[in-house]
Amino acid sequence: MTSFTKRVLEIIAHIPSGKVMTYGQIAKLAGSPRGARQVVRILHSMSQKYKLPWHRVINSKGQIGIKDEELFLVQKLSLESEGIKFIGRNYINLDEFQYHPSLYERDG
Repeated sequence: MTSFTKRVLEIIAHIPSGKVMTYGQIAKLAGSPRGARQVVRILHSMSQKYKLPWHRVINSKGQIGIKDEELFLVQKLSLESEGIKFIGRNYINLDEFQYHPSLYERDG
């Protein structure tokens, strides 16, 4: 496993309930500012194995990026159960709900 992958897993595992992070934000914190698609692949292939809170990761527009309707609803309901409010069907106000790890946590 690469150090980037390990860092991505660690960052996602520490997103607190009621907060979200974006794929790009995670990639940048993990050391690859242009690695958002890699974050998507890591989430897709490792979420279950590492019991990651995958539902707390969204796109840079503040939207759920999943196209499958059933998985979309699972993610939306999971976020709503943590107190995250949606604007319309699929928009989360990042100013209110985006998680920004402290400097100490980023150096972890």
